[in-house]
Amino acid sequence: MRNKNIWLVVIFILVAFSLLVDLKKNILIYNPFTDQPLIERDVDVKLGLDLRGGLQALLEADVPVETTVTAEDLLNAKNILQNRANALGVSEVVMQTAGDRRIVAEFPGVTNPEEVVAALKQTALLEFVDMGTTPAEEGSLIQTDFGIENAAATTESGEPIYHTVMTGAGLNTASVTRSQTGEFAISFVLNSDTTNIFAEYTTSHQQQYLAIVLDKLVISTPIIQNPITDGQGQISGNFTQESAQTLAVQLRSGALPIPIKVVESRTVGPTLGEESLRKSVLAGIIGLSVVVLFMGLYYRLPGVIADLALICYAIFTLMLFKLIPVVLTLPGIAGFILSVGMAVDANVLIFERLKEELRHGRNLRQAIDLAWSRAWPSIRDSNTSTLITCLILFLFGNTFGASIVKGFSITLALGVGVSLFTAIIVTRTFLHTVLDRINLADHPRWFGL
Repeated sequence: MRNKNIWLVVIFILVAFSLLVDLKKNILIYNPFTDQPLIERDVDVKLGLDLRGGLQALLEADVPVETTVTAEDLLNAKNILQNRANALGVSEVVMQTAGDRRIVAEFPGVTNPEEVVAALKQTALLEFVDMGTTPAEEGSLIQTDFGIENAAATTESGEPIYHTVMTGAGLNTASVTRSQTGEFAISFVLNSDTTNIFAEYTTSHQQQYLAIVLDKLVISTPIIQNPITDGQGQISGNFTQESAQTLAVQLRSGALPIPIKVVESRTVGPTLGEESLRKSVLAGIIGLSVVVLFMGLYYRLPGVIADLALICYAIFTLMLFKLIPVVLTLPGIAGFILSVGMAVDANVLIFERLKEELRHGRNLRQAIDLAWSRAWPSIRDSNTSTLITCLILFLFGNTFGASIVKGFSITLALGVGVSLFTAIIVTRTFLHTVLDRINLADHPRWFGL
């Protein structure tokens, strides 16, 4: 601790930065030379479903029970659904696979659950279908041969089965644009492999119809006027801005590898969330106040110093929660409050060793260093075992869709990490800064001796 002055500066800078983040909802720093934003970041506290209200849905693969759903397909479906939700503007979405065919989805702050669920569960299978010389009526349902082996020429009802030239999997990008007539449309760019397939087909099928089909529903049936060799095209139809944007999002995120159905959904009201948040914050304040009083009354001056370090711990932890960001839920808040106890535990070990060293006749400087070095193995081992437990809980929650367990493990692990820093650096630096200037013989009662 010969460099304690340097550490004091570091701690001061960290406290100042943490307070800046903790007390603001947005950080906006301008470039003094250009007047343009240099740093623009939303640092508002992210609240989970149980605190903010919203929608929780249980999704399941819509396939027969005897059909095997691979872990890869389920994971890909989860990622695609999450990308769609984020692109639709639903923030802080939490999605986790549960078992071998289910996905647990949480949408905090959602005001129109039906619209969100409807947009997510669509398979969004885009097909470019060869119609030959017969146009298909927009809005009609057709049967294609995609995914069907040895398809017959017609369906059981006598309807023809049309050939799928390519699917939306060949799209590289998709975005909303305007057609030459001013209507909303979707411009797309194909990847290199599909570009060649599309170029060969459009070259050999000029003056024939190519239907653009979404989930077996015909969107439009343009006629191939000229070969399309550059891999760029446009999907036109009776789109509104919202429907065009939704389709573009679905195409960019990709088609679901498996159809999805909603097994169960429930709406959590914001009133319940606000009440839970208020009680949680009150419980945290009471718990922290009791700990601060105990440390000050029992350990006297070192306890007061530890209280300052504990306040730094709370400031640092909240700053990390807002920057990462961590979506706070009730179990997450419980994990944070538990980590406060872990932070105090390290100080208790250090101060009990400090008393022992002082009773053995050490001076304050020696006693502080010896107390810390002899308490450190216990602090290290206890916190390491807690972090290992947090990892196990996180993996369990991630595997089985238990978001409650996952949120608890994340906040507890972050709290333990910050508590290690405050015990190793902050508490020790404060102790040397204050106690090295005090004569123990003149003030033994300040140390509870």
